[in-house]
Amino acid sequence: MAYEFKVKRCVEFSETDMAGIMHYSNFFRFMETAEHGFYRSLGFSVRMPETDPRLGWPRVHAECDFKKPLRFEDEVEIHLLVTRKGSKSISYQFRFSKLNGQPEEVARGLVTIVCVAYRSDGTMASAPIPTEIADKIEIAPAAMLAS
Repeated sequence: MAYEFKVKRCVEFSETDMAGIMHYSNFFRFMETAEHGFYRSLGFSVRMPETDPRLGWPRVHAECDFKKPLRFEDEVEIHLLVTRKGSKSISYQFRFSKLNGQPEEVARGLVTIVCVAYRSDGTMASAPIPTEIADKIEIAPAAMLAS
């Protein structure tokens, strides 16, 4: 079972604003990159067209606190930790560490997702996380989450 995943990214020029700082919205894109990588590491994808009914994973909560800026060509590690797992939802914490020079945390985010089933009329309803997925995910140890 897994409770963490790490991925490295380099800040691209197109991800910065006129001040040369990574635009805040891109932190959410980086969180999604880590989340999707976590799923792939467990052997599945956020895209699940083979299920019946088709399942999805919309966000019901997202936040990010920024401590220091990231700039063009900064290398950043995104560390995903599972903070909560319910029968229909999962919450993640994301720690962003700038790796140029001495590693330092520059931001921290939180995302909660809910498993939903798509109905034939196009609406969604919360659904239990499939056992084959839920059995692969556990909550990170409290000591890791406290730091």
